[in-house]
Amino acid sequence: MALLSNEDKKYLEDLFSKELKNTVKLIYFGDSKENCEYCELEEQILDEASNLSDKIVVEKYNVIENKDLAEKFGVEMTPALILTLEDGEDKGVRFYGIPSGHEFGTLVQDIVTFGKGATPELSAETIEKLKSIDKPVTISVFVTPTCPYCPRAVLTAHNFALVNPLIKAEMIEANEFFELSNQFGVSSVPHIVINRNPNTFFIGAYPEPQYLEEVLKAIR
Repeated sequence: MALLSNEDKKYLEDLFSKELKNTVKLIYFGDSKENCEYCELEEQILDEASNLSDKIVVEKYNVIENKDLAEKFGVEMTPALILTLEDGEDKGVRFYGIPSGHEFGTLVQDIVTFGKGATPELSAETIEKLKSIDKPVTISVFVTPTCPYCPRAVLTAHNFALVNPLIKAEMIEANEFFELSNQFGVSSVPHIVINRNPNTFFIGAYPEPQYLEEVLKAIR
């Protein structure tokens, strides 16, 4: 059974035909059904999305059989999705868990952004401050599919990653990775953790300047 309705497919086909100027590569890492409950469903989502435009290319890999490639991209759990341009350049944008519900809209927006050349939609002041970061930063945004505020938090983090190669930004579906969510004390979303430090976090879809300030404060 198709996950996208005919109406949604038509809307997305029109959107992608207008907005995608460059090829977008979606690099997916999964595992067996026994080890990854949600991998099969995510593969279906990606297949349906790629059928909507010839500028969306999906590459699927088994995380065990392609261990070296998984290590290259720093894949830590499955299902994992990495967005790149056609040449495969890693821009630090990650999805861990199915981008479903409101987060499917996040994936669509990211595809559009990459299809336009991966130019971040941020203010000049924010870009300047992000470029000054000189050490690795990981922004982990814990979400749930029903959270209407989470996409904004994820997209802001992903846009930050597009500015500076030292920044990695990951969406983590809190329900799929319950043990990890518990480890970081996630009780409401979006829950944003900096550098995988349980004590360095903030909660909510902050406006861009305040979001940036929280990141900078955490790495000072």
